[in-house]
Amino acid sequence: MEFNVRPLKESDYEEILAGWWKDWGFTPVAKDFLPDNGSGGIIILDGDCPVCAGFLYTTNSSVAWVDWIVSNKEYRKKPHRITAIKLLLETLTNIAKNTGHKYSYALIKNSKLVDHYVGIGYTKSCGYTEELIKKL
Repeated sequence: MEFNVRPLKESDYEEILAGWWKDWGFTPVAKDFLPDNGSGGIIILDGDCPVCAGFLYTTNSSVAWVDWIVSNKEYRKKPHRITAIKLLLETLTNIAKNTGHKYSYALIKNSKLVDHYVGIGYTKSCGYTEELIKKL
């Protein structure tokens, strides 16, 4: 199986990602909360069919944050779906490494997604902490 990997475009947020979050029962992440106003990540496609996407926050430290992974709920090809998600995580993590970051951080609640991160070398912390956000 050959997937296409491309950077997110500004239009992907409205045309693809917001709908995916809604399909999974989540409120879409605010566009301006995402890196580069929603275009700071990559999307994986099976031909022309979008499968999954995620984001990479870079920092002024040695840490990059790989997160906000979202997928096309209607794409049910197995094992292609799992392969695409792993490719997404590996690609975002490699971008972090290739841009000089020494650590890649993720804050994940979904146990299946946690397993995918662990499968490519991430280590679980001792426990989950609460996610806190304050809009300024």
